[in-house]
Amino acid sequence: MVVTGVDKVKFLDYTKSNDFYLFEVGFYKCEAGYNYGPIVRPRTIFHYVCSGRGFLILNGNRFEVKAGQGFLIPAKCKAYYEADADDPWSYAWMHIDGPRTLELFNSAGVNTENPVFIPSSDSTCLLDIINEIYDNSSRECLCYAKVYEFFDKVIELSTNREQIDVDPRLAYVRNAISFIRLKYSEPIGIEEVASACGLNRSYLTRVFKHATGYTPQSYLLTYRIKKATELLLESTENISSIALLVGYSDSFTFSKAFKRIKNVSPTEYRKNHGVEIS
Repeated sequence: MVVTGVDKVKFLDYTKSNDFYLFEVGFYKCEAGYNYGPIVRPRTIFHYVCSGRGFLILNGNRFEVKAGQGFLIPAKCKAYYEADADDPWSYAWMHIDGPRTLELFNSAGVNTENPVFIPSSDSTCLLDIINEIYDNSSRECLCYAKVYEFFDKVIELSTNREQIDVDPRLAYVRNAISFIRLKYSEPIGIEEVASACGLNRSYLTRVFKHATGYTPQSYLLTYRIKKATELLLESTENISSIALLVGYSDSFTFSKAFKRIKNVSPTEYRKNHGVEIS
């Protein structure tokens, strides 16, 4: 499929997955020499090049990209990209972020140091998946399923996959994430996470942040608040009970942490979303 629209986009706000969040999906057919940036985005974005070619400059390094390939711009990285003057690209793109986004891309060998996805065979299935997400954007569960399928295909097709698969550091990160998801409701800290993985705290912090973009501490906090928002919207538990259910010993500490992430108190969050607890 060749993108023919000048620009089309759908804005989403799907944040219930424990692995990734999906915010936008769209398509763009560029004019010759079209460029964007330099820019630092607050969220990760992936472009799949449908036709043509261009280049990406990420953190000062230049990468050539052509049809059938893709390029990743991780959150908080300085980026500039430009369509070729003779054969300008068209692309599909997704704003995607969340706890495991960078880890999943890294499993395919696509990361800050190597942001270009180079497939080993035909990759038009990725465009088909993105089109399905766009066409079914109101179906939240289907969109989650399609993003998982997208990551599965990126990892399967990437020419860098095997090199990354043998990296033991990703196993440490996966173990740490699994431990946090299992134990988040208990009063654990990063020392306990590191000990469960057989690592010291500083090494775990270094490899975890490289793979995910989060420190283990910020991941634990984000995961707890994510679970708290689900309880606030979907249960009738009071604030003190929710604090205990997500690993906080008192409601004051929980409310302070919640407000730091959501900019409102738990009570205000419920009220803003139309939830009334009698």
